[in-house]
Amino acid sequence: MATPVAAAYRRAMATFLMLSTLGPNGAATLKEHPGRISEVNSEVEAMGVRIVAQYALLGEWDFLNVLEAPDTLTVARVAVMLGARGTLKTQTIPAIGIDDFIQGL
Repeated sequence: MATPVAAAYRRAMATFLMLSTLGPNGAATLKEHPGRISEVNSEVEAMGVRIVAQYALLGEWDFLNVLEAPDTLTVARVAVMLGARGTLKTQTIPAIGIDDFIQGL
């Protein structure tokens, strides 16, 4: 069972799934400079978003990022910042923890 502090933190931070696919310029950048992923992660975290987990995918999307942020606007700012570079396209989905979902019902 979660501690009261952990439960309060969970309520304070919303979870989001961000799918992304690289454009031609993004793929070229990644091939030449794989460490760019870590640099972008630092930029995202500086905007107040915590990266919980990251996965490289095979298929329609190239990456899945599990994010925690204080609100939707913060994640929207990250998505616009990343998309404005023209190197990738994102789709962001809010996620509700199953315990919170059940409690909300």
